Amino acid sequence: MAETVFRGVINFLVELGVYEVILPFLLIFTLVFAILEKTKILGIDRVGGQELTKKNLNSIIAMVVAFLVVASTQLVALISEVMANIVLLLILGVCFLMLVGVFMGDKEFTLKEYGGWFTFFMFLMFIGIVAIFLNALDWLKYVLGIFVDIQLAPVLFVVIIVGFIVYITKDPNSSKKKAGDSGDHGSSGGGSHH
Repeated sequence: MAETVFRGVINFLVELGVYEVILPFLLIFTLVFAILEKTKILGIDRVGGQELTKKNLNSIIAMVVAFLVVASTQLVALISEVMANIVLLLILGVCFLMLVGVFMGDKEFTLKEYGGWFTFFMFLMFIGIVAIFLNALDWLKYVLGIFVDIQLAPVLFVVIIVGFIVYITKDPNSSKKKAGDSGDHGSSGGGSHH
């Protein structure tokens, strides 16, 4: 298959080091600078009654950290793999929302209306991100190996499934009823003193 023009441009950018140097540098610089600006850990300057962050110091530190990161080929490879897999996780979540949104008609669909499912998917995404990092570090096989060696995998699987079923089928009104009953007892007890 002949190489297309756009593929040739991508290969040219690869040879220039855009993906191995420039993009990781911009990513790390932006993240570190944003964190320093948000946390204001280097202090602030008061000019005309306004509090301004020390952008010069923040930018220098962010630039130094970014240069140190791109100097390590292992860190750059790790960041590239992690970011690519996180994007796949993001696409998976968006595809799920698109498919569920088909059954919602013209209503705006959001998981915030379903507290249990919202928490479940937040937890699932967290587990996915942790697994991506462990896999990029080549540590995932050791973590999974622990459960395989001691033969806890079937037990763990059953516990997770049972816990998930109990959480989903739990009646959310039961806790409210208990709280209401305790409140009634408390009020009735208070009335007996009179």
